[in-house]
Amino acid sequence: MKFLFKIFLFLIVLNSGQSKAASLLIPMDEAQKNHLKAYGIAYWVLENDVVMEWLLNYRGGSFLIPHSKLIEEQCIIKGVTFSVLPDAKVNQIKSHIANPEVNMEVVQLETAPKIAVYTPSGKQPWDDAVTMVLVYADIPYDEVYDSAVVNGTLAEYDWLHLHHEDFTGQYGKFYKNYHNQAWYQKQVRDNEAMAAQLGFSKVSEMKGAVSLNIRQFVAGGGFLFTMCSGTDSYDIALAAQGTDICEHMYDHDPAEPDFQSKIDYTQSLAFTDFTIEPDPLVYEYSDIDGTHLHRIPENQDKFYLFEFSAKWDIVPTMLCQNHTMEIDGFMGQTTDFKLELIKPNVLIMGQNKALGTARYIHGEFGQGTWTFYGGHDPEDYRHYVGDPPTDLDLHPNSPGYRLILNNILFPAAKKKKRKT
Repeated sequence: MKFLFKIFLFLIVLNSGQSKAASLLIPMDEAQKNHLKAYGIAYWVLENDVVMEWLLNYRGGSFLIPHSKLIEEQCIIKGVTFSVLPDAKVNQIKSHIANPEVNMEVVQLETAPKIAVYTPSGKQPWDDAVTMVLVYADIPYDEVYDSAVVNGTLAEYDWLHLHHEDFTGQYGKFYKNYHNQAWYQKQVRDNEAMAAQLGFSKVSEMKGAVSLNIRQFVAGGGFLFTMCSGTDSYDIALAAQGTDICEHMYDHDPAEPDFQSKIDYTQSLAFTDFTIEPDPLVYEYSDIDGTHLHRIPENQDKFYLFEFSAKWDIVPTMLCQNHTMEIDGFMGQTTDFKLELIKPNVLIMGQNKALGTARYIHGEFGQGTWTFYGGHDPEDYRHYVGDPPTDLDLHPNSPGYRLILNNILFPAAKKKKRKT
């Protein structure tokens, strides 16, 4: 049935191309009523085997799609702003974009990436921004967790998001405040049972193996995206392979003496020379995180996107598409990253210069890429355990959430290599 629908849509688009109204433009500037659902329309078009174009830096990174009444109807249903353009207008826009003096580019989007979210089946009582926006934008995804990753399932996917996870095996370092809570105790039981089932003696060893398999996924051409504690805890787990950094309340025996000296920074993707927080009761993994630096009023907490060359630095340009360069800050267990602990080959795409931190970073590893985005929820400044999920109907134009959705679309692009 889905195959027949794709043929039907293709024929509609083909027939529409014979008319004067050849293209449908979805603007992504301030004129757009629902930026987040616009990404869902773009994904749906790709999912139905229709090739489209991303007009980088043109009206906030607009989408240009072959015209069809069916796509128009989807935009109307979703509340997405669009306009129908004749060939002459499309040619005029592309001629303007092609001007070498203009920082714009046309990128062809060809195939919808297959998406996986690494997440436990019994999710914690707080929400995850990425899964929320995927659901809101109607972008389909599969859930995978430790057994699937260890058994090689990631090879079936193009793009992977890591749910707010602790890859060090310390359960988010929530022990001090939440170890008597039923959800915390269930998390421990479930993880220990899974580790035993997969042949590991400790949860930290299982998470270490998962971390390596995820890195292999990236090396083989996969696209990795993660936020909040999924960023630094993942990199720490890579650098601490074979070293026990967990105290007894996490894995039933003490951490190795002088474990800090055994950290191998060559194994991590993003961070170097960091110091692991040795106190098991401190709600922090290391000195990478800049949360404690945010001693400013909420309305003054901002970070800023960098502008890249759309014609040469195409990947970071795609990842930074937005209708504003100023993004409201938001906190998390890991809010942002201290600049001095970021590896020199890492690309910084969003920064809080006043605090000396990076919020949004990107890098290449093997044939693939990874992107780390600090903070928990772009529309909830301080999100606490047990807080209700964000209602995205109240934030359809969220610049912070747009950064997440940029990452979901960019694997679909036929792109040039970034200059080095």
